[in-house]
Amino acid sequence: MNKDVLLEHIQQQLELTLDIATEAAMRAYNTATDDENVAENKYDTFALEASYLAHGQAQRVVECKADISAYQQLLAKMPTQQHSVVVGHLVSLEDHQGAPKLVFLGPAAGGLKFIIDGEEVITVTPSSPFGEALLGREVDEEVDIHISNNVIWFDVISIK
Repeated sequence: MNKDVLLEHIQQQLELTLDIATEAAMRAYNTATDDENVAENKYDTFALEASYLAHGQAQRVVECKADISAYQQLLAKMPTQQHSVVVGHLVSLEDHQGAPKLVFLGPAAGGLKFIIDGEEVITVTPSSPFGEALLGREVDEEVDIHISNNVIWFDVISIK
């Protein structure tokens, strides 16, 4: 898999998410500030609730911008060493049944999934259990991921 293509897909998804969050924040702001939504009595809380929603949507926009910024910084300083997993690496794993798994260790936006050239790749962050387990691992090392009461084992096949 071409990591540049993956990074392009991630950037496009982050930009789309930002556009959607910005639109939602504007709708919530317009609802909260609309003259028709002024409270008519002490029990009329629609405008107050709308302002809470507008604040939350504005926070989401800030988070989306931070995710985009984190990836821009990563693109400026992509890791060149490939002996141990760090943020910015595409890691090929294999479970004990031989099933492959591609994981990109990104600085933000964990959980994004893409299918590129027929291969599924998932983005994880260092703050997730999966990302934390991958950090510092080398080829041919075993990775154990603890989720709830389960432990999942993978072998590191390659690091790009």
